[in-house]
Amino acid sequence: MTITSNEQLTVTLGSSGVTPEDVVAVARHGAKVTVSQEALDTVAKVRAHIDGLATSDVPAYGISTGFGALANRHIPNDLRTQLQKSLIRSHAAGMGPAVEREVIRGIMFLRAKTLASGRTGVRPVVLQTMVDVLNAGITPVVREFGSLGCSGDLAPLSHCALVLMGEGEATGPDGELYGAEGKAPVAELLAQHGIEPVTLAEKEGLALVNGTEGMLGMLLMAIADLRVLLATADVTAALSVEALLGTDQVFLPELHAALRPHPGQAASADNMLRVLSNSPIVASHRINDTKVQDAYSLRCAPQVAGAVRDTVDHAALVASRELAAAIDNPVVLPDGRVTSNGNFHGAPVAYVLDFLAIAVADLSSIAERRTDRMLDPARSHGLPAFLAADPGVDSGLMIAQYTQAGLVSDNKRLAVPASVDSIPSSAMQEDHVSMGWHAARKLRKAVENLRRVLAVELVTSARALDIRTQLSDGELTPGPAGTAVIGVLREVVQGPGTDRFLSPELEAADRLVGSGAVRAAAESAVGVLA
Repeated sequence: MTITSNEQLTVTLGSSGVTPEDVVAVARHGAKVTVSQEALDTVAKVRAHIDGLATSDVPAYGISTGFGALANRHIPNDLRTQLQKSLIRSHAAGMGPAVEREVIRGIMFLRAKTLASGRTGVRPVVLQTMVDVLNAGITPVVREFGSLGCSGDLAPLSHCALVLMGEGEATGPDGELYGAEGKAPVAELLAQHGIEPVTLAEKEGLALVNGTEGMLGMLLMAIADLRVLLATADVTAALSVEALLGTDQVFLPELHAALRPHPGQAASADNMLRVLSNSPIVASHRINDTKVQDAYSLRCAPQVAGAVRDTVDHAALVASRELAAAIDNPVVLPDGRVTSNGNFHGAPVAYVLDFLAIAVADLSSIAERRTDRMLDPARSHGLPAFLAADPGVDSGLMIAQYTQAGLVSDNKRLAVPASVDSIPSSAMQEDHVSMGWHAARKLRKAVENLRRVLAVELVTSARALDIRTQLSDGELTPGPAGTAVIGVLREVVQGPGTDRFLSPELEAADRLVGSGAVRAAAESAVGVLA
């Protein structure tokens, strides 16, 4: 449950139920986390049961045995604390650059959600310490490589767990690094915030690392980003149609839901039709237009963007199921059984991560085709080459399209599925893995690339529309939505003119697209978009 006040955004963890919005609030916006008394009581009750099993002569996996391929060894009482420390230390074996702060905060919040479920058998102090670290703004350093997406995101979660022990590497709320060579230890960082390092007891090491939180958190944030970008993609596509003197008649509702009932297609077509409404430019060629049909990149824009919408909806369904899960191995069932299982396998999440990467690649591809069309005098219906002020002397947006093409090419590479790969590990005990972490990492990059692709289309279509207006001596203007969007863009990007340093303008447009301001500008003119 998320509670919003004027001072602080707070998310309360119970024994069940968090939302995607909760995850984004904690990961990206620094929302504080509290744990309900009901959840703490449930966790304490289940822990008492685990303590009973720990004193039994009957071996229990993860409680009184080793792990993975070493699960057959019974561990005596005097070595069990060392067993937990060894598990976390050895599994925190990631390499490469540190991943983003929001990804790590998402991992920790989602694992805290699972600990609060009462299905993992940890003590309340372990859950509370993880929450305290989050609330203090302390961020464990998690490396890019280490997870195979089976037995959960083991290495990333172990790097997080190591910080709860006062070890490993972490950054404070001010970004200062602790734990690295020559730096103050993490225990000192915890002490600064009144946090006591945890000494892990039986079962708690496994409970901290056996989950899909890394890939799930990145999936949820990608979905949130794509919800913004999909509406923006409809806006930029409509502006390109307007600039290229395309027809709005192919977006009429009777051509979509009634004939081909894909909900995403109907939503995108409706968005585009409304963005083009009351446009003097569109009206100017509605009668006696010599073109028979528009190119596919214009005419089929709702079919492509709509399919992406439906793919996002499918991914959101899978994410909601995973968000409702309590994943651990072994897991503590309501009847008290502590049972080994395979729920840590990331296949359900990995598949939709890869599916989204394919959809994102295609959406970026069709946007680039529209951009190229506006720059080509043979296909742009009267616009100057590359939208340059003086073609030949000026290059206009020629190289902006190169950049866009490079981004699209990168997205095609990123669309190659990670989940079809599997590399056996742990002496063939873990002989099939999901690669879900890798699928999530490449989707994250693909979504960033899509945002930049749409920024280039926005800059191009806005310049093309401004030139249309200039060529008509001010008679032909965009519709209300286009005018509003161009007005917002012109606050950060200049209009047509002689060549200038383009990179800062493209970066400014990128920030505008990512902020949701393009969608908001269009909505100010035509109402809420789907």
